[in-house]
Amino acid sequence: MLTYRDLGVLVAPLLLCGFSLSSASEVGLSGKSLIFPYETDYSYVRLTPQKPLELSAFTLCMRLATELQDDRQIILFAYRTGDFDELNVWREKDGRISFYLSGDGINFNLPPLTTFKTRP
Repeated sequence: MLTYRDLGVLVAPLLLCGFSLSSASEVGLSGKSLIFPYETDYSYVRLTPQKPLELSAFTLCMRLATELQDDRQIILFAYRTGDFDELNVWREKDGRISFYLSGDGINFNLPPLTTFKTRP
């Protein structure tokens, strides 16, 4: 799999709802926004937990909007452990959404991402 630098992609402006963790508290990312005001080939956000995660379940909710053109790949979400990408969600060049779970991906055809919020 290509790295972020290899692709020169921009993580799209996105709204993260948060994670469901077995030991999660009431404090989280719910209702928070991550907005990149201008396009670069190095913009991304890294969230690092204060203590090791012992996941028994994982839920990812995203509300997305982008002004980026359709003819490029965008990494919408990546969960990495050590030296391996465990979970990746991408928008492919052709507009399909790809879901990679520890290896090969599966593709979905969804309505195109726009500057307007998507519906869950």
